[in-house]
Amino acid sequence: MDKVCLRGRDYRDLAAVEIHAEHGVICQIRPLPQDDALPIIAPGLVDLQINGFAGVDFNHYPINEESVLAVTRRLWQEGVTTFLPTVITNNDDDTEQMVRGIANARRRFAAVGYGVAGIHLEGPFISAEDGPRGAHDRTLVKAPDWSLFQRWQKAARGDIRLLTLAPEWPGSAAFIRNCVQEGVTVSLGHTGADAAQIAAAVEAGASMSTHLGNGAHLLLPRHPNYIWEQLAQDKLWCAMIGDGEHLPMSVLKVFMRVKRQRAFLVSDTTSLAGMPPGRYQLHIGGDVVLSEQGRLSLADNPGLLAGSARSLLYGVNALITAGMASRHEAWDMASVRPAAMLDLPAKGGLAVGSPLDAALLGENGTGELKVLSTYAQGECVWREQ
Repeated sequence: MDKVCLRGRDYRDLAAVEIHAEHGVICQIRPLPQDDALPIIAPGLVDLQINGFAGVDFNHYPINEESVLAVTRRLWQEGVTTFLPTVITNNDDDTEQMVRGIANARRRFAAVGYGVAGIHLEGPFISAEDGPRGAHDRTLVKAPDWSLFQRWQKAARGDIRLLTLAPEWPGSAAFIRNCVQEGVTVSLGHTGADAAQIAAAVEAGASMSTHLGNGAHLLLPRHPNYIWEQLAQDKLWCAMIGDGEHLPMSVLKVFMRVKRQRAFLVSDTTSLAGMPPGRYQLHIGGDVVLSEQGRLSLADNPGLLAGSARSLLYGVNALITAGMASRHEAWDMASVRPAAMLDLPAKGGLAVGSPLDAALLGENGTGELKVLSTYAQGECVWREQ
């Protein structure tokens, strides 16, 4: 679509505006007379950690290229216009095939090529210890291997944009420097590293913490420990699962206060996000139950989470309804901030020169937001019926 005009109330201050775009890029924003009947308009959401959605698992080989397109389209309903399919620890050959399948889908389908900003490789270069390792297969965890990573990056045609690793492995600093030189963002996660190892990783160029506070030992020294140490590193961005269950709201509040503009949300969804409630069998987690409220837990131990099944929009609304963030801040934490961390074009949000990736929103009496329609590159890609 060459030209498009959207009218709405800017999510930051609810001022009525008219946004003009040409060839998918915002070229003019004009004020309008105030009209409270207009929907709220906000930048599209950006999710840097999606393991799967609506029955599609990015960690189950083979990956059907059409399924990547299906997830892209399904996420439009949640207001997500940019995301990173996330591939976790697996055997070398399956990892190669999974990143190749996602890369092929990006080149086959224009919608995927635009909506998928790259691949997040979460492992296998993580801690082998119980707790920090999380649900990753211990037998497949290994030390950072540059030649192996290059093999995967070649299969992905350079699409691996974000890599999560544990910096306590020998040689991690050199590996991180190699990644950064090749344009790959390195995030610390699933780690039991000490203060010196974390500092060395940051010095080498690591710039993010993956779902901080999760993928950790059940018991930690009060200080020092690797959560405090990552919080204290000013150069690290802090990704958080904001559903109120992976982290208590009080912990989210502390992380937000410490990291400020470098705190942002991810969903870390599994393939059961967007699926009907019920009992399911996962290849990671086994027998699980998805509740009516969207909570995913082990069938034989409902107190233990089995991953996330709630979208990024849920996390935004959790912060708003808990009174922990304004609409403006909560939405930024799930849109322009993660885009800025990865230096994506969407980092400009609703501004001249930025892509017109946007969600038109309704708001209920508690401030909770609902997506009415979604635009990607100025084109309406989903609208509520």
